[in-house]
Amino acid sequence: MRGGLRRIGLFGGSFNPPHLAHLALARLARDELQLQQVRWLPAGQPWQKPAGSLAPGEHRAAMACLLAQDDTDFVVDTREIERQGPSYTIDTVRELRAEQPGAEIVLIIGQDQYANLDTWRDAAQLRSLVTLAVAARNGRQPAPPAAWAHIPHRLVLLPLPPMAISATDIRQRIAQQQPIAALVGKAVAGYIDQHLLYRVPPGH
Repeated sequence: MRGGLRRIGLFGGSFNPPHLAHLALARLARDELQLQQVRWLPAGQPWQKPAGSLAPGEHRAAMACLLAQDDTDFVVDTREIERQGPSYTIDTVRELRAEQPGAEIVLIIGQDQYANLDTWRDAAQLRSLVTLAVAARNGRQPAPPAAWAHIPHRLVLLPLPPMAISATDIRQRIAQQQPIAALVGKAVAGYIDQHLLYRVPPGH
């Protein structure tokens, strides 16, 4: 993009599968924070999740593309899928800062992720390099990690309306042959059906 980007949102996650609550959060962050671009980052091998617990990365990226296809300022970035070994957010932030010097990087996360952010790789440096945009559900004030309680960091809250959608529930519905289009959209539901994803019940 000519002249570079000034404010970029990073929206990472397993996206296993991506669903309409993900889309709502990405749009809310873009609109509330005036982000020029939101990069969806399907995780490669998340170090905090057991190996083999995710659908293949190419499928999760393809589904994210389908979900985000109507928003021209959304980009699916596959670098974490392509990266060898465990996937760490700090590596992506360092790379993006080199690619877009001077841009403000906004890390879009949920309340649970925020509360555990001190366990992430190079958490102190990550905290210094990004603005944290935390989804505040049900009007609750997100709590920082206990170790960060008195450490200044850039934080904005995103007032996300309650949405009773979870990837775990969606996978269970698929395994039980229940409809999911209302939760993931018709395009993603069609992709899951075409590629026979999540047909085995979780835990089997």
